[in-house]
Amino acid sequence: MGSTLCSPYYGQTEGRAQRTSKEKPGRRWKTDETYLKVGKKHVYLYRAIDEYGNLVEVWLSATRDLAAEAFFRQAVETTGRKPTQVTSDKHSSYPKAIRKILDRTIEHRTSKYLNNPTEADHRGIKARYKPMLGFKRFESASRFCSVYDEVRNYLRYWEFRNDKGSLSEQRSLFRQRFAYIQHLLKTA
Repeated sequence: MGSTLCSPYYGQTEGRAQRTSKEKPGRRWKTDETYLKVGKKHVYLYRAIDEYGNLVEVWLSATRDLAAEAFFRQAVETTGRKPTQVTSDKHSSYPKAIRKILDRTIEHRTSKYLNNPTEADHRGIKARYKPMLGFKRFESASRFCSVYDEVRNYLRYWEFRNDKGSLSEQRSLFRQRFAYIQHLLKTA
């Protein structure tokens, strides 16, 4: 499933189209970066989720400092709106990027405790990428990270983090969404 979903068709067109066609993401974003190994170098994976846990944007960069601006620019382009509040860690590139790309009026909160949902959300990609012993090429790492997060966000059964549903409802929704992805890949 993983290698098939890494096709450029799904990851760069359909996944983003599904995200932009959904309801607009929340106005409060939680952003964070983590590192991944590509070849023998470390690269930085920037991710943002909204207050409901929905994926806002994923951005892989070889540098840490300059990527924040590009990340926020892409996030605004993808979602079509700017957030009213951004929560991040205390890295020095975030305040400058938020002022330059988003707006000076946006509330910027810096607390590692407020950003716990994003930190925990990194577990999914880390758990999937560690058995692969890293990536060999930057392009394949970028494609994988984008597609993996898109598919993971699409297949989750809850709309909000605290939604409850019976296991049969969860399975049914998962099967429907998985069948839709298989259909897309067959027609690609």
